[in-house]
Amino acid sequence: MDPHGALFYLCLLAAQVVLVETLSDLLVLMKRLEQPFGRGLSSRSRHIHSLEQKLLNASFGGHNLTLQTNSIQSLVFKLSCDFPGLSLSSATLTNVSQVRAPHAMQFPAELTKGTCVTSRPAELRLICIYFFTAHLFQDDQNSLLLNNYVLGAQLDHRPVNNLQKPVNISFWHNQSLEGYTVSCVFWKEGANTSSWGAWSPEGCYTEQPSATQVLCHCNHLTYFAVLMQLSGDPVPAELQVPLEYISLVGCSISIVASLLTMLLYAQSRKQSDSTTRIHMNLNGSVLLLNVTFLLSSQMILPTVPRPMCTVLAAVLHYALLSSLTWMAIEGFNLYLLLGHVYNAYIHRYLLKLCMLGWGFPALLVLLLLMVRSSVYGPCVISFSKSQENGTGFQNVSMCWVQSPMVHSVLVMGYSGLTSLFNLVVLAWALWILCRLRAREKALSPWAYRDTAMVLGLTVLLGTTWTLAFFSFGVFLLPQLFLFTVFNSLYGFFLFLWFCSQKRYSDAEAKAGMEAVSSSQMTH
Repeated sequence: MDPHGALFYLCLLAAQVVLVETLSDLLVLMKRLEQPFGRGLSSRSRHIHSLEQKLLNASFGGHNLTLQTNSIQSLVFKLSCDFPGLSLSSATLTNVSQVRAPHAMQFPAELTKGTCVTSRPAELRLICIYFFTAHLFQDDQNSLLLNNYVLGAQLDHRPVNNLQKPVNISFWHNQSLEGYTVSCVFWKEGANTSSWGAWSPEGCYTEQPSATQVLCHCNHLTYFAVLMQLSGDPVPAELQVPLEYISLVGCSISIVASLLTMLLYAQSRKQSDSTTRIHMNLNGSVLLLNVTFLLSSQMILPTVPRPMCTVLAAVLHYALLSSLTWMAIEGFNLYLLLGHVYNAYIHRYLLKLCMLGWGFPALLVLLLLMVRSSVYGPCVISFSKSQENGTGFQNVSMCWVQSPMVHSVLVMGYSGLTSLFNLVVLAWALWILCRLRAREKALSPWAYRDTAMVLGLTVLLGTTWTLAFFSFGVFLLPQLFLFTVFNSLYGFFLFLWFCSQKRYSDAEAKAGMEAVSSSQMTH
């Protein structure tokens, strides 16, 4: 045999052996990823990154490579700088041993431009790793993913971000999404301290072309999934800008009004009683609520570090709980005023109320932070948008409570209990005043004052927060606007109430002084 021919066959045989060993190593690593991992954070990320590197460096013949295990599929494509775009569909992929819900990815021609601007490499590698199980990407919230699918892609060893034409990822499903809000998310590595990452909607737009398909448009490459969250009726995207504008203007007016209220109180502090001081504490909690709400909703989340977002969300939750608690304290104080005929006395009354109004919410928030700080962080709010080919979703994020259970118990449940208590107190106060009216043919000035006080306390007691429980069906749209208007202007209403009470007190004091001076002149 010709020595050159023998050498050629030996090289070919060696290349085949290397190829077999490479494919075998990749399959072993993929099967290892299917096994359950411990609680260590580095083991999952280390094995996934190892698979990525082996796929990028794998030697194989042809232009593409497909590997398949029970729950992981890996694809490798050889590309050039003249990349025309690529469409992948589970219906056309080979080596698929199991019937799964369909999925697809579409890559634009722009994908390789960023890499080829500085240099023109002879070959680029595009790898796609499809996980048909979500156990490797569990965040602190144990988020529910559509079909438990996580579809990932990476171009060579370079990050791909801010694409002008997005990567399109399609997820088909055969399960009902009624009662769920779906949002396209990506795995943000290092975004959490107790997990090796977290799901984030940044850079992704969600669309539902049909009842069985979710289409994600994302401007970068990473691991993608569709997050399913329990929700009520969808809010139309056309209302996002008006609601944000009303919130911004209303909260800004309330902040200015709260500061003016504190200034007026400082001028007449010597004449204040416990009731006025309770009003001031409520005013302070509402001021904190408005300021933290504006900070949480107006900040651009990609520029806000995760710890800062967690702190901001916790402070916002604390301000809400404190405001609701002081509203309940207002109801309790009203009960004492009317039920004990203005003669109630409790030792260190205001100090005990401050411990309840400021200390109890702080204790709840601190316990949550110590037990599980991940209950606070970026929260996704979805707005539905009707389109010719289906329904799209526009996601907005703010720093708020992430845990559905905490939101149900310590937001909706807490506000529901305080609102119910104040409604009962308000109804009881109206009944007392009706009895007083029935006894007197002519209403005395005291009865007039009590009637005005109860009407003012209708807002002061926070009864407008009960609108939060009517966010369904035909009530949704009017509820959204009424709730936003009344509660964003709540600080302004407190200012009007304080001004009316101060005006009445000044008039009463002036009348008393005139009566004293006239009696002195007669004597």
